[in-house]
Amino acid sequence: MIYCDAYNNTVQYGKALINPSGHKNIMEQRRKLIHVTTIPIRWGDMDAYGHVNNTVYFRFMEQARVEWIEAMQVPVRPGGAGPVIVNASCTFLIPMNYPGTVEVRTFVGHPGRSSVPTHVEMRIVGDERIYAEGAAKVVWMDTQTGKSVPLPDDVRALIEAE
Repeated sequence: MIYCDAYNNTVQYGKALINPSGHKNIMEQRRKLIHVTTIPIRWGDMDAYGHVNNTVYFRFMEQARVEWIEAMQVPVRPGGAGPVIVNASCTFLIPMNYPGTVEVRTFVGHPGRSSVPTHVEMRIVGDERIYAEGAAKVVWMDTQTGKSVPLPDDVRALIEAE
């Protein structure tokens, strides 16, 4: 059984397993809405098929992620520690077309020692349908050594705040 419960800008989702005694065992994953932005679709974003090219969706997610990081006042500079992504994915559900404005909603999951999973939903402003879903794992890294470092305390506090 799959379930979904939403409250306080946090979405709980996962699988509920019913064991033979009738008790539910819920395997939860937490997603907290942390940033919303809008981005205009440009004429040049479209491909030969007349819809937004798949590479542009990754740019939409990148822009939203950069805005979120800037809003936390995290400096991104060579020689220091900062966020990088170690993977990214996107599922294209409904084609986007010019003209239009994309609303990108960014969610975070439960943080680890040095990383936090992010999830993105992309909609067209004025339409609540999800046009694409994406994800990226954000890792804090020492740019000189290339090794992961613990999430900064202030970043962790923002992610974990209710």
